[in-house]
Amino acid sequence: MKLTGAQILIESLKKEGVEVIFGYPGGQVLPIFDKLYDAPIRFILTRHEQAAAHAADGYARATGKTGVCIATSGPGATNLVTGIATAYMDSVPMVAITGQVKTFLIGNDAFQEADITGITRPITKHNYLVEDVNDLARIIKEAFHIASTGRPGPVLIDLPSDIQAKETEFIYPDKVDIRGYKPTYEGHPGQIKRAAKAIAESKRPILYVGGGVIISEASEAVRELAIRNEIPVTTTLLGLGAFPQGHKLSLGMLGMHGTAYANHSIMESDLIIAVGARFDDRVTGKLDEFAPHAKVIHIDIDPASVSKSVDVDIPIVGDAGGVLRQLNRIVKPPDTSDWLKRIDGWKEKYPLKYKDDDKIRPQYILEEIYRQTRGEAIICTEVGQHQMWAAQFYKFTKPRTMISSGGLGTMGYGFPAAIGAQIGKPKAVVFDIAGDGSIQMNIQELATAVMNKLPVKVAIFSNCYLGMVRQWQELFYKKRYSHTFLGEGCPDFVKLAESYGAAGIRVTKKEDVRHAIDTALGIDNTVFIDFRIEKEENVFPMVPAGEAINRMIDGLA
Repeated sequence: MKLTGAQILIESLKKEGVEVIFGYPGGQVLPIFDKLYDAPIRFILTRHEQAAAHAADGYARATGKTGVCIATSGPGATNLVTGIATAYMDSVPMVAITGQVKTFLIGNDAFQEADITGITRPITKHNYLVEDVNDLARIIKEAFHIASTGRPGPVLIDLPSDIQAKETEFIYPDKVDIRGYKPTYEGHPGQIKRAAKAIAESKRPILYVGGGVIISEASEAVRELAIRNEIPVTTTLLGLGAFPQGHKLSLGMLGMHGTAYANHSIMESDLIIAVGARFDDRVTGKLDEFAPHAKVIHIDIDPASVSKSVDVDIPIVGDAGGVLRQLNRIVKPPDTSDWLKRIDGWKEKYPLKYKDDDKIRPQYILEEIYRQTRGEAIICTEVGQHQMWAAQFYKFTKPRTMISSGGLGTMGYGFPAAIGAQIGKPKAVVFDIAGDGSIQMNIQELATAVMNKLPVKVAIFSNCYLGMVRQWQELFYKKRYSHTFLGEGCPDFVKLAESYGAAGIRVTKKEDVRHAIDTALGIDNTVFIDFRIEKEENVFPMVPAGEAINRMIDGLA
């Protein structure tokens, strides 16, 4: 039986178990959308292609499945680029499908033509331009395999409209065998033994845990290693939830806006056990002064990440979960009693703090959201001050509950990501923590949320500024607030939400915070909560650019 390319795509997606696609139609994907009309796959019509990519990303992070998005050629495809780059930086499994002009028009500057494979080559794990309908089923199988294995990432399939219309026999491959792509899952036994010996001999060990632990479903193995051996744990932004933050061994997040006690601990440690983390610049600070006393064990599935930024003494390439389970079987506990006492001293001396007064403080809002959701919510964030406050003051206890743009730092990410997360986890409470600058970058997705009856709650920290940029201007540019002021009370988020059919709540007094959150949680609809916070509230602690991470600016707003 022969099928068209568009039919082959749909049948292939069904065989891959795809349940939902996020996207936006257009001229060069009309054959695909015609077949989607009868397909047993849920389609979410976003209001912008960038939001489709972010929603697919949020869906993937919340569920562990591969997210799928689709757009037409030219501007539709290029609008996906920021979302694809976001997924690439944070190792999110995604397949992006783009329409393309007919094969014989490629390179002729045809209407709505863009070289999307060339554009996305640096920000995809792999990409394809389909030139023969006979290759399509194989390409789709390979794309899902590449996106979801090894270090995950986005894969793009560019599908010309004439290939969508051509027919061939549909045979879907049973397996994938790509020469040159053989991810290493099993850690080297000799290196694992070396790591166990180094841990047993250490006096000041620290577990440094990244998003790779969550991707690998290795959180339980991390907890076992930490608790059995009494090793303190610090995480990256994307590692939040891999280890319960209420545990006595938790140090919270480290780095530029991490806890002071996490930063002091890693700088004074004698052994860093890095798992699924890449030593990015926001974590290390001034590189030549980072952790001067420490040996480094680095467990990562991506060999290119090992020794890329920090010299590693014991590299272990492999899946984090498998490596940790092997390590747990042989490691002998070190004596960390003195080390833990020292860390307790830092915790007592440098707690996270904020002004406890009658004004609306963002930290208090997050503590109240945590209290009312009992730490069970999925927290998505935009990018800015609110993102860091969420990382500091919402105590994450489970993996896949912190969804944020880490590597790329994409403003406008959180709301569409929350839509994707809510669709992937329909029974979960999903909050987007937003700023009044960032939320406006994809605010049109109110229509998507309301149309699909999604009860996403959006807590907007309105301070009338691009807050994080304003904070840098205050601290390092003599308060010269160059084009970071958004205007007084602009916009009216309550009226805006209501105009789309969502609910809106404005909070101007601290005593109303608790009731507003409780009310929002009781509304079976999308809700915007407009919290009018202090305009010049700052995120502390903060490591200035170019400084070692134990040289922090501390203080209150």
